[in-house]
Amino acid sequence: MTIHIFEGFQTVMLEVSMALLPLLIFFAAFQIFMLKLPMQRVMQVGIGFVLTFFGLSFFLQGVHVGFMPVGTMMGETLGSWENKWLLIPIGFVLGFAATFAEPAVSIMTDEVDQETGGYISQKMMLYTLSMGVGVSIALSMLRILTGWSLWYFIIPGYLLALILVFFSTQTFIGIAFDSGGVATGPMTVTFIVAVAVGISSATAGSDPLTDGFGMIALVALTPIIAVLILGLIFTKKGGKKTNDS
Repeated sequence: MTIHIFEGFQTVMLEVSMALLPLLIFFAAFQIFMLKLPMQRVMQVGIGFVLTFFGLSFFLQGVHVGFMPVGTMMGETLGSWENKWLLIPIGFVLGFAATFAEPAVSIMTDEVDQETGGYISQKMMLYTLSMGVGVSIALSMLRILTGWSLWYFIIPGYLLALILVFFSTQTFIGIAFDSGGVATGPMTVTFIVAVAVGISSATAGSDPLTDGFGMIALVALTPIIAVLILGLIFTKKGGKKTNDS
């Protein structure tokens, strides 16, 4: 079997170029009219742009030739199992593991740890977000197996989040809603969604378009709830509050 590793790579590079070009133009404008950084610093920024360009290009190419096809094949294999209820705990494990490998999550949890002086530790945030995403993937597996509408999960979930907001501190509210966006990073979108679509396509009575998609909405929701619950635990234990004004 021939694997075309770089098939379509030129298209990927063009897409990455178009994505980075506005940022480069903004930086150039600010550099000329406002920043006026020394040439050495400008060179460092330029090298950063080059590394970002190649990093994103190779990552997206890897997604196209590796992550998505493998995820779909794994999903189709899992969807053909007779004991389909096992998909629920497997979904939790996949979501948990994918979040651990998510670069954006790692960056955010480290930032939270630094900005709060260790009050909210990096490890605690990472486990909280990973568990939240794991629950969302497990619920997505349940939705695929039962055919329940996405609304049955989204509406109660956001109502619960809004209720928790009234009992949370400002520190955890901000972190919680940012966590929802960070959790929907490239690892989750590329691999887990491909697995879900594969499972849905192999499950009798399931439509990949209606059941396989919609997972990202849950992934964006459950970390919010998880972090807000973490905030309630901190408050109940009488931990020091930060920036509650």
